[in-house]
Amino acid sequence: MKGAMFISVIALAVSTTGARAQFGSGIVLDPTQSAHAAQQILQANQLYTTTVETSRNVIGAYNLAQKMANLPQSYYTAYNNMGRQQWGTLQQPANTYGNSTPWMASASNGYGAAAANQAASVPRTSQIQGYGSLSVQGQQEIAARGATVDLSDSVNTSNLQALGTIRANANQRETDISQLESQTHSADPAQHTEMATLQRINQALLIELRTQQETNQILQAQALQTMVGQKAQQDNLKTLFRTGNSYQQTFNTVTPQQSTVGTQWAFHY
Repeated sequence: MKGAMFISVIALAVSTTGARAQFGSGIVLDPTQSAHAAQQILQANQLYTTTVETSRNVIGAYNLAQKMANLPQSYYTAYNNMGRQQWGTLQQPANTYGNSTPWMASASNGYGAAAANQAASVPRTSQIQGYGSLSVQGQQEIAARGATVDLSDSVNTSNLQALGTIRANANQRETDISQLESQTHSADPAQHTEMATLQRINQALLIELRTQQETNQILQAQALQTMVGQKAQQDNLKTLFRTGNSYQQTFNTVTPQQSTVGTQWAFHY
């Protein structure tokens, strides 16, 4: 604004003295050079204003960083009351017959899931004797229930291993989260730079992705368990229909003979 007023004053002087060639004695006025000098003064004023504003921004950013670094320690520890333990320790069973502890160990670390599941369950039976001599319908019913048993064992083993692995990784996950929390609440100025903050954000997003992946594994395990349970229900329903169909055929062939005999016997007496 001051630069503009200064140029206006010079322009006014030039316009009022345009008809004269001199200011006083021996001084010649060149309007072109005067306008050029005024333009340079205006540019210098704008450069000065920009420099002042930039300096103020830099000083403001520095003061903010200094205040953040010098904040009371309580500001950084105000949220340290968050839960520290993500997974609790599994309660150990009584292990009366010596086959419960391996199952719990596998649920904690994911190792030996197949052997632990079989040890804690009724042993799988191979094909029953006389299976080959059964009718086609009988073989189908036995095979369907046998498949349900095999699938259930496989799903249970897979789920036990997956959950055990997740629990085994939970301790390291908790360590990573605690480290992020400590760095976030640290009074160290190096932890409050832009790069340090972006690195923590990136690490937190990675932890969130891993957690979502584990959640999807658990949901997948539940879906498989549900599918096996629905299969067992379907097998039972289909067997009931086939039994009812067989009963109806037997009823139509046997019951009329019994009814005729009963009727004749009643009529005779």
